[in-house]
Amino acid sequence: MQQMEPPHPVPLPSRLAVGELAWRSVCAVGRALSPDNFRPPDPGQIAAAYRSDRQLRIDGEVPDVWSPLSRFWRTADGWVRTHGNYPHHASALTAALRVPPHASPEDISSRLATMASDVAAYEITAAGGLCVTVRREDPQRDAMLRRHPLVETRRVADSPARPLPLHSVTAPLSGVRVLDLTRVIAGPVATRTLAFAGADVLRLDPPHLPEPEWQHLDTGHGKRTALLDVGAESARVESLLADADVVALGYRPSALARLGLSPAALARRHPHLVIAQLSAWPGDDSPRGFDSLVQAESGISWIESADGGSPGALPAQALDHSAGYLLAAAVITALRRRAEVGGGWLVRTSLRRVAAELLGMPRRPVPAPADEYEARTQEFEVAGRRVTTVAPAVLWPGAPARFRPARPWGGDTPEW
Repeated sequence: MQQMEPPHPVPLPSRLAVGELAWRSVCAVGRALSPDNFRPPDPGQIAAAYRSDRQLRIDGEVPDVWSPLSRFWRTADGWVRTHGNYPHHASALTAALRVPPHASPEDISSRLATMASDVAAYEITAAGGLCVTVRREDPQRDAMLRRHPLVETRRVADSPARPLPLHSVTAPLSGVRVLDLTRVIAGPVATRTLAFAGADVLRLDPPHLPEPEWQHLDTGHGKRTALLDVGAESARVESLLADADVVALGYRPSALARLGLSPAALARRHPHLVIAQLSAWPGDDSPRGFDSLVQAESGISWIESADGGSPGALPAQALDHSAGYLLAAAVITALRRRAEVGGGWLVRTSLRRVAAELLGMPRRPVPAPADEYEARTQEFEVAGRRVTTVAPAVLWPGAPARFRPARPWGGDTPEW
């Protein structure tokens, strides 16, 4: 990431350089959109954007964004971190632990206290749940990850140059079509950023996996959203891909391969595409994962421990947000390269690669005190609900001050 200093620190107090990472990630988008006339963003608004779930209000109420099954648990030999926000992941977790489906956190805690961390993580993961052992950092592994680009960008197919559509100053990506196959913060932040810059973003979700309302309203700004089983409706997906400029992929690599949507397969069939791929872990065998799990597995949770005896967390889901902004910046750069020299392009990163970047940055012995800031918010109505969300952090000359409103989840037709 290009070095650039904020006018004052981004107020995200942490031992690790979360504020610096957030600053560079958001600035990367502004520089990609306006390379010759960069406009630095407001550090306070960056902090608000990284904590967007804390600014969210639905009909004036603060939504509950965490399930009781998404937390740290003490085990017989250490700690694990689980994620159970989605019902199917919660069901897999309780089934793996052989407790009733609606077991109390106390019952689950008692069960995990009898298990070794690695055994609990293995059994829950094997059952389709989400659990990792809370580990100490591994500097050698992080250094190895940092040998690879933070966001890999490479040409993967040959095709004629496609000039970018004519656009306005306020919507530099107007006319660019983005097919969004991502879920859960990082990918949606990337496509929300592209939509903010004027792109026509169409998000597809499987009909059998409803999105939590708060999550859609927090990251769905400016997108159309439709329900489609991409495995059963492959012909329709192919038609959408043929007319898209960008496809954003957030499913596990193994699931993409099974659906015929791996980057290699897409590049063969649609050599004009910019393919943006995001995963929790690097490599083609990346299992399911979320920001909180990567923090726990990478050693971040122990670094951020308040007392040294129990794990802690970053002041925001910074791996998710940084990955989203960095991926959006790489997509914009790849679109420019396609316009100049043609070709299909792959841009990809992982939450774990972003974690390695953060772990390689200077750190403090104690969290730095955070300056107070006033977050800019905006209000809109979605399906009769009054929604307050954070306003945009990304800036370029002529950038709007507001996101376009989110639309009702799944309420659009899957077509351009």
